[in-house]
Amino acid sequence: MRQIKLPHLPSDVEERKSDLITDLWYQFNKGKESNIKQDTIQQKIRMKNIVIFGAPGSGKGTQSDLMIEHYGLGHISTGDVLRTEIKKGTELGKLAASYIDGGNLIPDDLMISILAKVYDEFGRGHKGVIFDGFPRTIPQAEALKKMLEERGDKVAAMIELDVPESELMDRLIKRGKESGRADDNEETIKKRLVVYHSQTQPLIEWYKKEGLHYHINGHGTLERIFVDIKKVIDNL
Repeated sequence: MRQIKLPHLPSDVEERKSDLITDLWYQFNKGKESNIKQDTIQQKIRMKNIVIFGAPGSGKGTQSDLMIEHYGLGHISTGDVLRTEIKKGTELGKLAASYIDGGNLIPDDLMISILAKVYDEFGRGHKGVIFDGFPRTIPQAEALKKMLEERGDKVAAMIELDVPESELMDRLIKRGKESGRADDNEETIKKRLVVYHSQTQPLIEWYKKEGLHYHINGHGTLERIFVDIKKVIDNL
């Protein structure tokens, strides 16, 4: 009878050994993958980018300081960022200075490039950043959204500090007397508020459509206002 040579078949021991190695490899790599995914998820949970929003004198700076201290958030103020880049003499700073010295507004794409540079300096493990003074217009809000999406991030909330105009006037006039700021006089303040209401306030509706708008009554004690802000951030 002609014998047919069969291919090598693993013994039961060999088969169990092979299955064990496969299982161990799978479990090890599955665990690594799970940990990587979990780390990414936790990072996204921890990262809370906040747009702080309100009229001049609404207390954005003061409440930002409290959020930084309490949550360990970063802070990007457009005014501070521009001054820093110009002082350092960076290429972006030189370009920004050329617009400012010429009495022109800085183009949105340049401002976003500067903000992106500063944002990236916080690294990938940061807890979130407060955007203070930006965006001021809907195109800027759209550009900020795109910039963050390119990094796999997003704005978690736009927190609006709503203060009656009469209170804003009182605060800014008082601040002008205490600091000696020439732009904190009644005539200039009224102009700044007109600009705010006509150009910047439409952002509220934009962020409402995005589902990111949170209204805070900004009239009252610092402590009460911050408690309201914490309720928002803690539930993001």
